[in-house]
This record gives sequence, C-alpha cells and structure tokens, in this order.
Amino acid sequence: MTSIITNVAAMSALQTLRSIGQNMETTQAHVSSGLRVGDASDNAAYWSIATTMRSDNMALSAVSDALGLGAAKVDTASAGMNAAIDVVKEIKAKLVTATEEGVDRSKVQEEISQLQKQLVSIAQGASFYGENWLVGVATGTAAAPDKSVVSGFVRATGGAVSVTTTKYALDTANTGNVLFDSIDPATGVPGTLGILGTTSTLTGAAGAQSVYTLDLNTFAVADRATNMAEALTMVETALKAMTSAEAKLGSLSMRIGLQEDFASKLSDSVTKGIGRLVDADMNEESTRLKALQTQQQLGVQALSIANSDSQSILTLFR
Repeated sequence: MTSIITNVAAMSALQTLRSIGQNMETTQAHVSSGLRVGDASDNAAYWSIATTMRSDNMALSAVSDALGLGAAKVDTASAGMNAAIDVVKEIKAKLVTATEEGVDRSKVQEEISQLQKQLVSIAQGASFYGENWLVGVATGTAAAPDKSVVSGFVRATGGAVSVTTTKYALDTANTGNVLFDSIDPATGVPGTLGILGTTSTLTGAAGAQSVYTLDLNTFAVADRATNMAEALTMVETALKAMTSAEAKLGSLSMRIGLQEDFASKLSDSVTKGIGRLVDADMNEESTRLKALQTQQQLGVQALSIANSDSQSILTLFR
C-alpha cells in the first residue's frame, strides 16, 4: 500500500542511515584515538585490565629511575673504595721501602702521612646526594639503618603490590666494608672504627695504631723489625677487607644493571600486552571506515528515493 501519511520506505532508509552514522562515529573514534577500547563502555574487562597495567607501567618507570639513583650511589662508593685501595697500596709500598737498612724512615713517614690524609679526603668525598657508604656507623641500629636501593615493583597473584629493595649493611669492623665509622667535619679527624680506623696493638712503644694513625717514628730501634712486620700485616689485612668490600659493591652494581635491563624489557612487554588488548587495527578500521562511507552515500540515496515516491503520487491527480 502506498501512503503519503506513513512512508515506510523512508522510515526504513532513515533507520539504516542512523545505524550507519553510529557505526561511523565509533570507527572514526577508533581511527582518531588509535584505540578500539577507549573507555569502559567499549569493553569493561579489557579497559579495567589496561588501566591497571598502565598504572603498573608507570610504577615500573619510577623503579627504573630509582635504580638509576641506586646505581649512582653504588658507583660513587665503588669509585671511592678503588681510590682508597690504590692509596693503601702506596702505603704498603712505602712500608716495604722503610724496611731497607739506611733508609730515612722519617722521610718515608712524611709520605705516608700525606697518603693518610688523602684517605680521609677520599672517604669524605665518596658521597652522592649526602649519602656516604664509606663512612658511617654499623647499620641495623636506630642511628643507621641498612642502606638500600630499589630493585623492583611486584604485583602478586592476589593483586597486592609491593616495592622490593636490595639491602647493603655497613660493617665498621677492621674486616668490614666502611673506611671509617665517622669523620669530624670541622677537624677532618676520623673515628677509631672501620677498616682504616680500627687499631692493632704493636709491640713495644709503638702501642696501638691503625692504618690511618700508623707512624714509623714511634718504632723503637729494638722493636723496629717486629713493628715493621706487624705494620705490613695490618696494612695487608686492610687491603683484603677493602678488596672484599669492593667486590660486594661490584656485585651489587652488576645486579642493579641487570635489574635495569629487566625493568626496561618488562615495561616494553607490558606496553605491548596493553596494546594487544585495546589498540585498534588501523588497517581494519580504515577499511571499515571506507565501507561505512560508501554505505552512508547509498543510504542517503535510498532515503532520497523513498522520499521521492510520495512526490510521484501527485501525477495521479493531474
């Protein structure tokens, strides 16, 4: 039945055109944003997962920054320890020189004194942003907690999140990992603990001395040979402790480097996973957009034809 009141064909064409318009709007949004899941209404499950993982990825980025800061602390301590090892090697060489008969030991002591002052300068200077791992009281106490560097961000199976850290405990023993337990900022005089500050008892008048307070002028003639052997042993013990401490710092630096590499790869993997969930396939979307544009043109023509049918009825009344 043909009716000028109710144009069924036009209504159908208009409904189709509206549907095509809605699909075009959705497709254009995908094309312009690059996302097929832009908000929760597109796909609530995927949107929720992607939002959570994006926040985790931001945390991973912060972890990478923290790892860089931790690496700087460790590298600073390592550089200081290496420099101190070189100076103690020089002190050892001077002691060997002083064991020779006829050597002016007071002159050798002048050189050793300068090297001892250099050790204090190195220990004071090995600081990054106010944190010094070569000077300080033993950690694990209220006054000095363990040193630590951020090593990772973990989301457990149940959804709980946490930040993992790598601990580095300072040890002020003569076989520990700090050069001095303290250094007076005003006088530059170090404390009596640490690898270089802890004293050893020497025979006779030489008394108790450390690598830092070692003084060849206090060695009595009768005990000189014994004191020289004791001093060499003390310096060698310090070298072993410093070498061990540097090895620990090197191992920590290596671990931080590996963790930085892992954090970078993990961030890339998370980003890739998010993309698989919510990114639009631009090849598919561009093809769909082109098809919808063609459908829209055909829909407009169909609506025009449906509307023109009512005009043809007028010819019946002529």
